[in-house]
Amino acid sequence: MKFLTAQITALMHGGGRQSNVKLLVRFLVLLTGVITFYSLLFHVLMQHEGREYSWVTGFYWTLTVMSTLGFGDITFESDLGRLFSIIVLLSGIIFLMVMLPFTFIRFFYAPWLEAQNQARAPRKLPAGLRGHVVLTHFNNVAANLIARLDQLGVQSVVLVPDLAGALDLFDRGLRVMVGDINHPDTYRNLRVHDAAMVVVLNDDLASTNIIYTVREICDHVVTVTNADQDDSLDILQLAGSTYVYQFHKLLGQALARRVLGVSLHANVVGRFDDLLIAEVPAMATTMTGQTLLESGLRARTGVNVIGVWEQGEFRLPTAQTRIEPSTVLVLAGSKSQLDRFEMMVRPPDVPNRQQGPVLILGGGRVGQAVAATLEQRGIDYRMVEKRGNLKNGNEKVIIGSAADYDTLIAAGIERTPSIIITTHEDDLNVYLTIYCRRLRPDAQIISRASLNRNVKTLHRAGANLVMSYSSITTATIVNLLRPGSLLVLSESLSVFSATVDQRLQGRSLVQLRLREETGCSVIAIKRDGAMEVNPEPAVSLREGEELILVGDTEAVDRFAARFSST
Repeated sequence: MKFLTAQITALMHGGGRQSNVKLLVRFLVLLTGVITFYSLLFHVLMQHEGREYSWVTGFYWTLTVMSTLGFGDITFESDLGRLFSIIVLLSGIIFLMVMLPFTFIRFFYAPWLEAQNQARAPRKLPAGLRGHVVLTHFNNVAANLIARLDQLGVQSVVLVPDLAGALDLFDRGLRVMVGDINHPDTYRNLRVHDAAMVVVLNDDLASTNIIYTVREICDHVVTVTNADQDDSLDILQLAGSTYVYQFHKLLGQALARRVLGVSLHANVVGRFDDLLIAEVPAMATTMTGQTLLESGLRARTGVNVIGVWEQGEFRLPTAQTRIEPSTVLVLAGSKSQLDRFEMMVRPPDVPNRQQGPVLILGGGRVGQAVAATLEQRGIDYRMVEKRGNLKNGNEKVIIGSAADYDTLIAAGIERTPSIIITTHEDDLNVYLTIYCRRLRPDAQIISRASLNRNVKTLHRAGANLVMSYSSITTATIVNLLRPGSLLVLSESLSVFSATVDQRLQGRSLVQLRLREETGCSVIAIKRDGAMEVNPEPAVSLREGEELILVGDTEAVDRFAARFSST
């Protein structure tokens, strides 16, 4: 009843809605008058035939005839009465079956439905909203970012220019607002003055206009923009964007950093202040065949093995985890600890050289970014691409199809330690992963994924590691929002931070049982301005300290569910 009252009250507000209600009332008054008039004529004609009926019976007969029910219990015997019945029946069809539904829908139901839709997809955010993140475009990247912001407890709002699109996103559980993306009033209604960040993932032309419009009304809100073209970097900065990135280049750099087997050094793939995260193939060390307990890594070097990759699957290690030739160790430690690790595990008299060129399949923007990063690191590569315009005298570019055996042989697939698949089509990436795995069972295969649902498929196809545009974009934006809070190691594995609150203080890592109950492992603690790498399990936590943890997607979700402030 309260809901119905609220809806009727909302319907009555506003000049246009009040006018609609008046029209509906006028029609109902007219319909009531017609029914009353027909009831009077009913009595007159029945008296003409010598019969008497009550007034209730008159209204009863009129409504049954007008609604076409026609029970037949009361009928006229004269032709005049039957002609009157025909007139009542035809007018009933027009009034009750045509005009009444149309009038009700047009002047009552449609305005009510519009009011409902506007409540679901408003054109203005509530006055008390602060610290939210505004997204001006929705795609797979935005969906991934919103999910991560939810884990952090940060509210997000998606700006949608059309009502239908906004309602679709609302039904998917997202907070939306309808508005013109290039109108200053839209961003006033979005409360950008109180927003934590505006994320602009539109095309370059639209992004430039959006940034310029935002800066018309607010000069302090942080904005993050993606630039598809190199020429757009300066333009977006001149328009006023706080941060401008080319996320496809960041993805290429991240893929290139994951190349293993070209050196015996631990491959650093990320850092949290003084804490370094590195990957190293077990085949390049003296630890093959040992368990982690037998290797004594932590006691001798201080390095903590926070995980192992086995054929594309990440696992949390135990003391009895055996190091196989195919194992890739994920290490956490300081620079000095990693240096001690390298000295301890380096096989004697083994040359530190590359076996063959790294193979890049796909010469798009991501593939070119991979090539540039490998070039900077002094790593030889070969890029396979169909487009001949990329050649330009570059001997490292092989023109041809990546699915052609002769082309792959010419590119050096028989000697390559790593294959990086960079196309933007997941179906093609799965196909190439299966093909390359059959040709080189021992090579490292790194693949790009466009959709999250294809990550496991790529792993099953034979990829050792999968990363996506969405994961790189999300990690970059979250780190701007909360510096040092997220490091993406792969599409399914992240290092993240969590603040010690009242629920955690005074308890030790052993007592918390984070690994057993959430699947996350604590790899460092920030306390008193310093980083304590690989803390002892018995260490007691104090409020305000910061935990650095590692876990896969499911583990991060479990941690967020148990400890909401991640």
